[in-house]
Amino acid sequence: MRRTDRRAGRTTGRTTRRTALAAALAATLTPAALATAEAGQHLPGAPAPSSGRAALLSVDYRSGTLDSGVPDLTTTHATAADASSVVPAGDDHAVAHKVTLGDPGYVSDGAPRSESATNAVAGGTFRVGDEHRYEFSLLLQDWKTWEPGESQSGDIVFQGKHAGGNLPSFYLMTKRNGIAFRSPTLDLQTAVVDDFRPYLGRWMRFRVDVKWTDDDTGHYRISTRMPGDSGWTARHAYEGVRTFHPKNPTAFGYLKWGLYRPGQTPENGDVPTRVVHHDDIRVTGLSGG
Repeated sequence: MRRTDRRAGRTTGRTTRRTALAAALAATLTPAALATAEAGQHLPGAPAPSSGRAALLSVDYRSGTLDSGVPDLTTTHATAADASSVVPAGDDHAVAHKVTLGDPGYVSDGAPRSESATNAVAGGTFRVGDEHRYEFSLLLQDWKTWEPGESQSGDIVFQGKHAGGNLPSFYLMTKRNGIAFRSPTLDLQTAVVDDFRPYLGRWMRFRVDVKWTDDDTGHYRISTRMPGDSGWTARHAYEGVRTFHPKNPTAFGYLKWGLYRPGQTPENGDVPTRVVHHDDIRVTGLSGG
């Protein structure tokens, strides 16, 4: 998959022609075909960081490998052969994570999950004093939607996690038929996508700006760029909050993306199998010179 921030070298004319073609075809494409068309012409896209700084970390899966060619990127610890895989995305690749409840092949660290992580990648860690922008693209693959009366368990798809066995500082999760941002320790939660059903099988892009502090001077600022959007939409901001708040001693945190299904079981009526795709994970520094 190619998006604006990864194809700055393409000419404006070529981008315009491809965008116009996709718009003309969109009404006749199936959701799967539409996702491919959008991926091939970098929709919804991610413009170059407004800070003008180079990315501290970029994971784009162009290599066609689970580690995206990034040294020491942690891939899934789940043992099922398809718990994590590289999949086509337009004219490039993305990563898929799959979890089937009740199957030990999709259990990692004692819970139903399959995730990639940056715990050993310098550009993917954070410490007090850092100010970072996190961006990623998400596609919900063959997603069963929620109906009233069904289990309301959430599926976590992206985390900023304190090391040392701590709770995440923040995460994004599917919740019923929307996507929410949550900070569990601070008990903060807000919907950032009210209804994802129009975008199933299509790429959605998310941005979280975090000022990492161990006092009440930090912030979380969440934005989205949905299919058809020409730019970013600010969804919510939490200002004047302590964003680095591990319970167990640790000096750093890191990112995780994939699928984590805490507390879910077939007996609870939770959907047996879920699959998510991620691409274009980017970390940009916003502080300093």
